[in-house]
Amino acid sequence: MRTVNQPIRKKDAMQLLTGQPVYVNDVAPDNCLIVKLLRSPHPNAWVEEIRTDAAKKVPGIEAVFTWQDVPQDGPRFTLAGQTYPEPSPQDRLVLDRHVRFVGDPVAIVAGRDEKCVDRALRMIKVKYQVLDAVLDFRTAKDNPILVHPEDNWEALCPVGADNKRNLCAHDECGEGDVEAVLADCDVVLDRTFHTKANQQAMMETFRTFCSIDTYGRLHIVSSTQIVFHCRRIVAKALGIPKSKVRVEKTRIGGGFGAKQTAVIEIYPAFVTWKTKKPCKLIYSRKETQTASSPRHEMELHVRLGAMKDGRIRAIDLYTLSNTGAYGEHGPTTVGLTGHKSIPLYGKTEAFRFISDVVYTNEMSAGAYRGYGATQGLFAVETTVNELAQLLDMDPIVLREQNIIHEGDVMPAYYGEVNTSCALDRCIARVKEMIGWDDKYPCRDMGNGKVRGVGIGLAMQGSGISGVDVGSAALKVNDEGFYTLRIGAADMGTGCDTILAQIAAEVLECEMDDVTVFGADTDASPYDSGSYASSTTYVTGKAVEQAALELRDKICTLGARLLGCDADSVIFDGTSVICEKTGQSISRKEIATASQCGNTIALEATRTHSSKTSPPPFMAGAAEVEVDLETGAVEVIQYAAAVDCGTPVNPNLARVQAEGGILQGIGMTLTEDITYKNGRVLENSLMQYKIPTRQDIGHIQVEFESSYEDLGPFGAKSIGEVVINTPLPAVTAAVHNATGLWFRELPITPEKIVLGRLHQQE
Repeated sequence: MRTVNQPIRKKDAMQLLTGQPVYVNDVAPDNCLIVKLLRSPHPNAWVEEIRTDAAKKVPGIEAVFTWQDVPQDGPRFTLAGQTYPEPSPQDRLVLDRHVRFVGDPVAIVAGRDEKCVDRALRMIKVKYQVLDAVLDFRTAKDNPILVHPEDNWEALCPVGADNKRNLCAHDECGEGDVEAVLADCDVVLDRTFHTKANQQAMMETFRTFCSIDTYGRLHIVSSTQIVFHCRRIVAKALGIPKSKVRVEKTRIGGGFGAKQTAVIEIYPAFVTWKTKKPCKLIYSRKETQTASSPRHEMELHVRLGAMKDGRIRAIDLYTLSNTGAYGEHGPTTVGLTGHKSIPLYGKTEAFRFISDVVYTNEMSAGAYRGYGATQGLFAVETTVNELAQLLDMDPIVLREQNIIHEGDVMPAYYGEVNTSCALDRCIARVKEMIGWDDKYPCRDMGNGKVRGVGIGLAMQGSGISGVDVGSAALKVNDEGFYTLRIGAADMGTGCDTILAQIAAEVLECEMDDVTVFGADTDASPYDSGSYASSTTYVTGKAVEQAALELRDKICTLGARLLGCDADSVIFDGTSVICEKTGQSISRKEIATASQCGNTIALEATRTHSSKTSPPPFMAGAAEVEVDLETGAVEVIQYAAAVDCGTPVNPNLARVQAEGGILQGIGMTLTEDITYKNGRVLENSLMQYKIPTRQDIGHIQVEFESSYEDLGPFGAKSIGEVVINTPLPAVTAAVHNATGLWFRELPITPEKIVLGRLHQQE
């Protein structure tokens, strides 16, 4: 292939490398009003009185808005960027008199500069009726304290939600008689795991600017993954027609799922719509850490039954998820804890998966790379590693006996057949890469340090089957170059480049011949957005189909210009050639001819949705060194093999994998969110410790490619699966070095030291 499966440089590489103004704050006009939010200091309170007179008199202040400016009995909405009707309950107002977590907005202030806005914020006086709060998600269900007692709370989808029980969602599914199979197993492991609300910690915080365009419409420019969902959310929040809203994204300085939630857009949109003046809201790092959209905290109870020969016969999983004060992504993230972990073990005779998602008075959670699969795989894969130890088996051998293979029906995966799978080859490759046979389970380094190795498997999806929609529009321009219009958002992943590679492969042209435009609700064809690992598989297929259709149109017009039948010409990417006469006409000449006396539009728009979501697979192995005296853990080597079908761009795929692995290691060892009376303590990157490249040893990523017939040129997804293996792999490696199993993350040096002291008692 000419462009697909080639390590082509990102289209925007030089613009980013040379620091060109491409991000939201770079392109916002200088005359923007500055918008900031006054936030609640209480986890649960009622605003009894709010006095804004003094704040409004501060020179330069344009407006101060409170709950009194928002109908409290009006329809509520969700900020979750998902296909309508959103599964997440409609539980928000732009400003609510009832504030439900420390950081919930109480007032919006807009002024000519930061100085006057900061002064006005200090002058707003609020009298709160402080209410009892629900701060432990384990006690939230059926708690007499209700996070959402309001009558205009609404769930549009039957997800088992009940605000009178603090339930955001409930679900049950299964096959076979789990209890009977477990009772017949030689070994049953019963384990409980706890993961916390990790932050995406993207470099660019949330930011948006808004203006009124020439036609009186609200124009939103935002760092968002979901331009079309954002338009719908803002229109509903403001009570205005969607036709009055245009949403455009610039370059995104990282999202990792955080910007699949419309965390910020409604506030500057509200200001601009009310004042008709341009404004911008830039979240500080503190706001991004304490009032955003982190991963859901979860507790997972796993029961796993097996025979002495290692045959896994049953998996029983119960997941309790903490959605926080609002329900964004609550019903959808929790499903992946079971649906993306249980299917790895395709020989089970029975499974059961039950989940509850509860409201609490903590910062609301949302989408983060892995989207629930991360937590579920940590629990299930760690239990499998514990089973291997209990049976005195090599965990790789145990997995080789039980994993899913190509052609198998995947349990708990919506009845789908595994149409492309190289998981067995991924395991074998990782075993070789890490030097498993020489290092398993551990090696004493003779200086108080021990090195252990561990393994974990993962799967994800390629879009949401039967739901996600990807679209692409291609047209021929002057001199024969192409424009590709998309609604998917490149958030640093390189999807603009990858989609252009697919188009260039079909059209047999150079990459520089394809310009990419996206994403803008006024100009882009509809796309669900960049999330759920959908872009390459779903939107990429739409690009492939549009390019094939455009080829046909180029041939049709070329044949007409050559005076021959359309079925007697070929297109080699440069010219249309008549096979009978040998005459040819160049792409440039065809483009010029299309602009005069022509009735054949050299444009093609295609929309694609897939009934299936073929999973990518991954195996990852970690080698860690533990200082037994201090508990310090260092990741010496991480080896990973990924099956993402055909990697469209191996360089970008490898970078995706390396970044995801680093995030997974951070979640396992260093990233921690703790609360004190409902307040997040880790409110900066000084306290919230994400690993840097210097903190980690050698990361090696290789590809073991299957071929997915339904994907463009055999491709599946890669964006999310790569974060999931470090949690169980590093946890197992730490165990093999220390003898301690950790079922709550992160695994800190203090926990290791205390665990060893307890072990020695």
